[in-house]
Amino acid sequence: METYADFLAGLAAGDKKCLGKNKRPDILIVREKQLSEHEYLQLFMKIMQKYRERGAGHTRMIPHTYPAAAECIDNGWLHLPLSLFQEYRKSGALRNLQVGTSVHSVKEAKAAQELGAAYVTAGHIFATDCKKGVQPRGMEFLAAVCAAVTIPVYAIGGIHQENLPQIHKSRASGACMMSEYVLL
Repeated sequence: METYADFLAGLAAGDKKCLGKNKRPDILIVREKQLSEHEYLQLFMKIMQKYRERGAGHTRMIPHTYPAAAECIDNGWLHLPLSLFQEYRKSGALRNLQVGTSVHSVKEAKAAQELGAAYVTAGHIFATDCKKGVQPRGMEFLAAVCAAVTIPVYAIGGIHQENLPQIHKSRASGACMMSEYVLL
């Protein structure tokens, strides 16, 4: 866990060379769904500590799944699957948090916006090993989501340096990448 936390803190701080001309990501969403809430909080706090030790401060660090993680670091941001966003909104568990959520249809994007999402990640746009055998939704889907909502839309799924220009030409606010960062 220590090595992984150090890697993610270094990625956020711009210490890694995997970002090409970009020095660091604008946002780093830490999603580790296999961890318990306690394990996740330990990991996220370790990442934040290492990130701060580097004197960094420009990458927005967004915890995933657990509102307690967002409250612990007091940064006001959280990313959730849409089903959890709906559940937590009803229960009032998201006090004063800016929440982003993952969507897989135009209908879900509209629902997320109505619930007060700050942004959505829409995908998967291109083929990806994370969704092996599942047909990607493609650029037409991304365009439809962008046209349906007024909140920022970030493309996710199978995005890498070669297809990133397609995302830049779309109305999406940006793109999420994962494999590009871990395949060093």
